[in-house]
Amino acid sequence: MPKNNFHFEISERRVLLRVFDILFIGVTLYGIYQVFNIDYFKIEYNNWSSVIVFLAYIWGFGTVFELYDLQKSSRLETVIPSIIWSASATVLGYLLTPYVTPVLPDNRLQIVYFYLAIVGSLTAWRIIYISFISSPRFYKRVLLIGEMGTIENIVNAFHNADPNYSIVGYVNCSTDSHTSTSYTGIPEVNPQEIEAIVDSEGLSEIVIATYNSEAITPEIYTQLLGLLEKGFPIREYTQVYEDLTYRVPVQYVGKDFYKYFPFSRSNTNTFYLSYKRFVDVLVSCIGLFLSLFLLPFILLGNVVANRGPLMYHQERVGKNGKLFTIYKFRTMVVNAEVNGAVWAQKKDTRITRFGAFLRASRLDEIPQFINIIKGDMSLIGPRPERPVFVNQLSESIPFYLTRHVIKPGITGWSQVNARYGSSIDDSLVKLQYDLYYIKHRSFFLDINIVIKTISTVIFFRGQ
Repeated sequence: MPKNNFHFEISERRVLLRVFDILFIGVTLYGIYQVFNIDYFKIEYNNWSSVIVFLAYIWGFGTVFELYDLQKSSRLETVIPSIIWSASATVLGYLLTPYVTPVLPDNRLQIVYFYLAIVGSLTAWRIIYISFISSPRFYKRVLLIGEMGTIENIVNAFHNADPNYSIVGYVNCSTDSHTSTSYTGIPEVNPQEIEAIVDSEGLSEIVIATYNSEAITPEIYTQLLGLLEKGFPIREYTQVYEDLTYRVPVQYVGKDFYKYFPFSRSNTNTFYLSYKRFVDVLVSCIGLFLSLFLLPFILLGNVVANRGPLMYHQERVGKNGKLFTIYKFRTMVVNAEVNGAVWAQKKDTRITRFGAFLRASRLDEIPQFINIIKGDMSLIGPRPERPVFVNQLSESIPFYLTRHVIKPGITGWSQVNARYGSSIDDSLVKLQYDLYYIKHRSFFLDINIVIKTISTVIFFRGQ
C-alpha cells in the first residue's frame, strides 16, 4: 500500500471547527474565571443548562453567520466578520434569556469581558486553523485521469469547491492524445509513472474522469489494478464532484443516467411528505399574518418608488409540468417585457430601486405563501421557471425537466448556493443543485436550506 499524505475530509474539518471553537472558548473563560474570579463565567453543576444554551447559541448563530463555511474559514479577512457577528449574536441571546442563563452580574463590565473572551478565543483558534489545518501540508493530494477537453473544467470546479483538494497532476487518456492541446495548469503524468507518483507525491486518491472505457489503455488499467489491490482509493469523477460541490454533474451523466439518479426515498415517504405539507401551510399562515405588519411600509415604498400596481402575477411551471400562476410583489417597471420574455440580469435596469430592496431582502416573495397554501408550491424546492424558458433550457440542458418531479419552492438548494440564473450556463449550475436536492432530500437538508436562507436574508443576498 503506497504511503499517502495525512489530510482532513470536508466533514472532519467542519467537526474540528465546531469542537475547537467550544474548547478554546471554554478554556479562555475558565482561565479568566480562575485569574479574576468572575462569577459570570463560573461553570457549576447547577448551571449546566446555561452551558447547553451557550453551545446552541454559538453553533446556531455561527452557522447562520457562516462561521463554519470552509471557504470563508480558510482566510482570516473573511472569517473575522463571521466571528464578530456570531459572538455578538451569541452574547445578546445569552443576555436576553435570563431564565436559562446566569443572572446578570452587578459589574456590567464583566459582560464586555465575556464578549471579548469569545471573540479573542475564536480568533486565536481560527488563526491556528488557517496556519496549520488549512495549509498545504494537510491538502488532499489527487491524481486525475481523463480526456484533455475536460481537465481544466474539472480542476477549476474542484478548486472552487474546496481549496484543500489539490490535483497535483493528470494523465491524459484522450484517444487522440497526439493532437490534443496541453493543459499547463498542472503537470501531465506519463501513464507508466502512475504508481511511482502515487508514492512520491503522497497521493490520497486517484479520480477517473472519463466515460469512454476504450480510453483506459491496458497500460493504465494494469497500474490502476495494482493500486486497487493494494487498497489505494480510486474514485469516479461524478462521485467526487457530488461530494465536493453538492451538485449532480448532469452534463457528464450520459446514457447511464439511472446510475446517478437514485432519488431520495423522501420523495415517496408519506410521513415526510405529510410533515412537509403541514410545515408548509403552518409557516405560510404565520408568514402571511406577520406580513400584515410590513404591508403598510411596502405599500408606501411602492407608491413612492415603484409607481404602479403592487402585485404581480405570472405563469410558471410546477410539479409534473403543470402550469400555475405565481404571485409576487412587483419589483420591475411596468411593462418590463413589452418586447418579449427576457432573463433578469445583474444590475438589471428594469428593476426599480424599491424593487431591488424587495429582491435583496426576499420580501418580494411573501405573496408566494398563497401559492403554498393552494398547493402549487412548497417552502423548499427548485425555483419555478417560466414556460418559455423551460422550453428553451430543456432543449439545451440534459435532464432539465427532471427538476419538475417535486413541487417548486420559495427557497431551495440552488437558490441559496447559486446566483440568479441569467444564462444557460447559470441555469445548468442551478439544475445541478436542484437535482442534488431531489436526490438527497431529507429533513436535515431542509434545515440546512432554512439556515442558509436566513443568512441570505440577513446579508441581503437575494436577487
